[in-house]
Amino acid sequence: MGATFVGMPAFPQAAHTALADTQLRANLAHATSTIREKRARVVAEVEHWEELRIAGAAIKDDMLARLDEHLLTLEASLTAQGAIVHWARDAADACEVVARIAMDHEVSEVVKVKSMATQEIELNEALAEHGISAWETDLAELIVQLGDDLPSHILVPAIHRNRSEIREIFRSRMGSAGRPAPEDLTDDPAALAGAARLHLREKFLRAKVAVSGANFAIAETGTLVVVESEGNGRMCLTLPEVLISVVGIEKVLPRFADLDVFLQLLPRSSTGERMNPYTSMWTGVTPGDGPQEVHVVLLDNGRTNVLADEVGRQALRCIRCSACLNVCPVYERTGGHAYGSVYPGPIGAILNPLLRGVGHDKQLDSLPYASSLCGRCYEVCPVLIDIPEVLVHLRSKVVDAHRDGRPGAQDLAMKATSLLFANPARMGLAVKASSVANRVVAAFSHRTLPGGRLAIGRLPGPGAAWTDARDLPAPPRDSFRAWWKATDGGRNEAPTTGAPMTGAPVTEAPTTKGPAR
Repeated sequence: MGATFVGMPAFPQAAHTALADTQLRANLAHATSTIREKRARVVAEVEHWEELRIAGAAIKDDMLARLDEHLLTLEASLTAQGAIVHWARDAADACEVVARIAMDHEVSEVVKVKSMATQEIELNEALAEHGISAWETDLAELIVQLGDDLPSHILVPAIHRNRSEIREIFRSRMGSAGRPAPEDLTDDPAALAGAARLHLREKFLRAKVAVSGANFAIAETGTLVVVESEGNGRMCLTLPEVLISVVGIEKVLPRFADLDVFLQLLPRSSTGERMNPYTSMWTGVTPGDGPQEVHVVLLDNGRTNVLADEVGRQALRCIRCSACLNVCPVYERTGGHAYGSVYPGPIGAILNPLLRGVGHDKQLDSLPYASSLCGRCYEVCPVLIDIPEVLVHLRSKVVDAHRDGRPGAQDLAMKATSLLFANPARMGLAVKASSVANRVVAAFSHRTLPGGRLAIGRLPGPGAAWTDARDLPAPPRDSFRAWWKATDGGRNEAPTTGAPMTGAPVTEAPTTKGPAR
């Protein structure tokens, strides 16, 4: 079981479909507002929060500036502690390493800690090709897996589901994957969690191989760190005989002391908690305690390409907290599936094109435009990633990637605009012409907005796409230049000729100063 993002449509089309799902929008609005409020409360308790954000960004930037050195230090530290290090250039390399280890141990299943990196490389699907079942043990990931669904949030993958939907998934699908749900299962959260606990416990106790990611990898000690809220991670990291951790190369921190900053930033930004209920750390192999065979797969998969982008490399600071998703007005209305990747929301809108490149896939090329550029994501990011800056940067790369030497409609429009703006006389003639044209259009097609203001009903030709989705206020009778000249820059009462267009003849002069806006 398992769905895939392969073949997803471009964001505008996917978003249009999502917007029609009223249940989805209700689920998202409730969940994101709850997480936002929790985060705001615990962040307000920290007097030096901005200093922590600055410190987190600085540590990450220092790491990225000397990433090659820190990775070699990490490899040496891991090896000294008994771990086996593998280097994976791309998803295929990483999946091949994990599959080979699992087959060497002759297992037919593995248990997994929630991991964005393994979702990114589609590890579950790769293992299935070798006859190996990969069981998700995070509650939300389990819901997604049993429902043959796709994750829609970095932190809460099943955020698009409500309790009733989860109950039906458990009752209809849990038995096909192991222990079935109780016949009298209700949609009470405690009952749902209890059913998942019983279902997963069998898998924990019989699993010989576990797969994890890591939130952080400490170069100086070789320590890997996983933070989680349910305890499933602790079970996966301690019970099986073999542990395989797939870790993105950007997860490295130079020093153990650096955790002090990130263990304050991450829980508050992600779950709205002062600290994570479970913070697990392991350093190689400890004889007689925990897994006795530890593998670490260091994953590139496009990250060095991101590092080479001077504007985009700040995305590698990301600690996968999902704070940007929870404040994004676009994500709140469309959900995560519209982004076509395991990385949704504002961070996904920059990370996916950066990792995979632009100019070759319509879906990827649409992501930098999946934003209003309101800046809320930057305001809450715990490591100061300027997502709006990167979005604009990627938009320019998308445009450049599609240049073929011949000017397109947008190029011609911009060239014409620059010619007009460069010459006052041409600008004046254009303003007069557009004023007449606007009045003609408004006279034949207009509608009334709330408050009594008029808007153009529908523009002809290509302009119809704009007015079908947006309000276009009806223009004033005279241009700003004409109003400025007639009123001496607003010092005198505006004459009748400067009155706003109302769709009907004006019979008396307005009593307000200034142009209609």
